Amino acid sequence: MNSAETPTDLIARLARAGRAAQRELARLDHDAKAAALRAAAAALRADQAAVLAANAEDMAAGAANGLTPAMLDRLKLDPARLDAIAQAVENIAVLSDPVGQVIDTVTRPNGLVLSRVRVPIGLIGIVYESRPNVTADAAALCVASGNAVLLRGGSEAVRSNRAIHAALVSGLASAGVPAEAVQLVPTQDREAVGAMLTAAGLIDMIVPRGGKSLVARVQADARVPVLAHLDGINHTYIHASADPDMAAAVAVNAKLRRTGICGAMETLLLDAQFPQSHKVVAALLDGGCELRGDSRAMALDPRIVPASDDDWDTEYLDSVLSVAVVDGLSDALHHIALHGSQHTEAIVATDEAVIERFLAEVDAAIVMANASSQFADGGEFGLGAEIGIATGRLHARGPVALEGLTTYKWVVRGTGQTRP
Repeated sequence: MNSAETPTDLIARLARAGRAAQRELARLDHDAKAAALRAAAAALRADQAAVLAANAEDMAAGAANGLTPAMLDRLKLDPARLDAIAQAVENIAVLSDPVGQVIDTVTRPNGLVLSRVRVPIGLIGIVYESRPNVTADAAALCVASGNAVLLRGGSEAVRSNRAIHAALVSGLASAGVPAEAVQLVPTQDREAVGAMLTAAGLIDMIVPRGGKSLVARVQADARVPVLAHLDGINHTYIHASADPDMAAAVAVNAKLRRTGICGAMETLLLDAQFPQSHKVVAALLDGGCELRGDSRAMALDPRIVPASDDDWDTEYLDSVLSVAVVDGLSDALHHIALHGSQHTEAIVATDEAVIERFLAEVDAAIVMANASSQFADGGEFGLGAEIGIATGRLHARGPVALEGLTTYKWVVRGTGQTRP
């Protein structure tokens, strides 16, 4: 970005270059894209010293600027984490290519053959915060699905992102992918984000990856379609029929395995008829979790503190959990409908009729039975690295990977038919 170029001009220039590169990328077959991704992973490993040195500078700046230990942990790279990033790129290379997949075909009475065929969306804009792995994950997913990508990372990881981007692009370009297919916005000016959000006609879709304030800004200001979720206010409902040992194990894992991910449980709903509720809350408390409960929950253990009205609508991303006692399935469904964020909702039960009703009636991108909500992850779903979790009702929902980064077009084949 030169001094005479405004953020709007910069984004327009990058977007035009990305769109031109995407047209070239779209001509590459699966084998060519896979080879390019393997080359990108090899370049990441070859440039390990440069990437880790850049990350060390980001870590030092982050510590000086007062980043929390959790934020610093998200930012930190070491040889094992960097190798895992490269491995994730290689894993994407072996996934089935959705581009060109025929969704369905029908022959009309007049002989026309109509097919719906998957195609890339075009140019994807990714706005994200302090996780440098997103640079590689997003680039690899977009290239594999035939999309160009414009990346705008957070200031906390600016040096790491630039080093990872440089390695990726060198590998991709060595294998025939245009360098402009994966671009990193070269400025941290917040106006550049605004320019991306309003670049209708140049950027085809925006994906925000970060905290609530970032996602809220993107959803409020965007004039480009957005694929995102705002909160992960996820519930686990322990039904009266639940196996007590399973209930405790699932609840502890759903909350405490990793508290800072969007699939973590934030509210536990205990059926008033479940006889072992005290066992579940004790396991969570003994695991180091603060519990904030309603009056009936507080009666289960003296260590539970009172919940406020705000607790039921809070994504803690920490070792804090709200707990409510509910009067059966209908009461649990009502609570979830009132306070859930349509991300991930789970039930623990042995009553199959109850399970099926829960799965059918809960409005969420992901619904689970007898499993931890921590499985809400593209890798765990067998999709490879995900670009995000979508909670909207249009286009894609849940973990978004290769297929979620495609749309489709109608292909019509005739034999000279004319319409009367």
